[in-house]
Amino acid sequence: MFSIPLVSALAQCRRLFLRNHLVEFNIGAHAFEHGRPQRVRINVDLYTPLTCSTPLNDNLGEVVNYDFVREVVRERVGRGHINLQETLADDLLRTLLAHPHVVAARVSTEKPDVYPDCEAVGVEIFGFKDGLVAGIPGQSL
Repeated sequence: MFSIPLVSALAQCRRLFLRNHLVEFNIGAHAFEHGRPQRVRINVDLYTPLTCSTPLNDNLGEVVNYDFVREVVRERVGRGHINLQETLADDLLRTLLAHPHVVAARVSTEKPDVYPDCEAVGVEIFGFKDGLVAGIPGQSL
């Protein structure tokens, strides 16, 4: 699935993650979903180079703070109704990749209350900054 240069680049990274972050906000493309908040579970993996994520002084300022990820989610869902999970995931990925120490990220979103016969429906996207791996076009937003 991944090319050797990409795997090699990510091998030099630390993975920071946020698991099962549950938020409730207005999302959905159907008329019956408008004005009715729904639960959405968000998972994020961030990849930061070891050169800028290995603390030398055990100081929070030396790493990407988990609060950054939570703030990105809070800000995006706070802007108002979103029709599609794809839009939410793309917006989150774009903002997370804008952080100067994040070189790659994975975002998934899940709506757990849509169907009674399954745990959740959702989407997932992976992207990395332009220039991380030469010769792999179209792999970032």
